[in-house]
Amino acid sequence: MKEFVEYIAKHLVDHPDGVVVEEKAVEEKKLVLSLKVKSEDIGKVIGKQGKTAQSIRTLLTAVAAKEGKRAILKIQE
Repeated sequence: MKEFVEYIAKHLVDHPDGVVVEEKAVEEKKLVLSLKVKSEDIGKVIGKQGKTAQSIRTLLTAVAAKEGKRAILKIQE
């Protein structure tokens, strides 16, 4: 799942080398992914009214459900 979020984020931003995804297992079937991008790219990841970020979260939820897990995405600068 980490690679999935990283792939999407790198194709959205102007500086793909600034994309970092950290994965933490909170519980057995619950993951928290932290997405960090450069400050000038934060708007591209979030999108207008948060629609891009919501779409990424929706895709992540679907991928996690296939593995029987629950995933949460946090976007940081």
